[in-house]
Amino acid sequence: MNIVLMGLPGAGKGTQADKIVEKYAIPHISTGDMFRAAIKDGTELGLKAKSFMDQGALVPDEVTIGIVRDRLSKPDCEKGFLLDGFPRTVPQAEALDALLTDLGKSIEHVLNIQVEQDELIKRLTGRRICKVCGTAYHLVFNPPAKDGLCDKDGGELYQRADDNPETVTNRLEVNMKQTQPLLDFYDNKGVLTNIDGQQDITKVFADLDALLQGNRI
Repeated sequence: MNIVLMGLPGAGKGTQADKIVEKYAIPHISTGDMFRAAIKDGTELGLKAKSFMDQGALVPDEVTIGIVRDRLSKPDCEKGFLLDGFPRTVPQAEALDALLTDLGKSIEHVLNIQVEQDELIKRLTGRRICKVCGTAYHLVFNPPAKDGLCDKDGGELYQRADDNPETVTNRLEVNMKQTQPLLDFYDNKGVLTNIDGQQDITKVFADLDALLQGNRI
């Protein structure tokens, strides 16, 4: 079962990824994890990626694709995998298709968790962090017992600069523009399914699970 999981920041992708890999016993593969593993192992491609990352530059597609190929060739991917954060562009998706063809595999499901922008903003701007211990809270989903204070040590809670509404809105709009061509690409291939991410977490997974078992949702 070879899956690409998509969704805007705040859509709950990480939560659902954990549930999928636990039930189906397939590896959860993110771009960051692949880069870190390749660098740690000292592979040729890992060292190339590190040289770009150390300069603050984007890792070229040919290096990224090579690292993806190495990762998907490992034994733990024989029964499937869940890709998260890759591909990000249509050229990357085309390159992924080509390398999977070489490996005798293909993408079976592209799961896009959809949440309205207003809801995403509410989710992303509600986070508060303790200045003392760094514990994270959420004003809606995980509020502190006392407004503005950490439950553990009474430390003052603050909002990170990148969690303010203006920054969050801009980030979402940039993500939407970048993501739409990729969604169109997979929709045209007939492997894209949009999942309602505004439901309860348990219901979102139930829909994902039903789909992966070949049922209509």
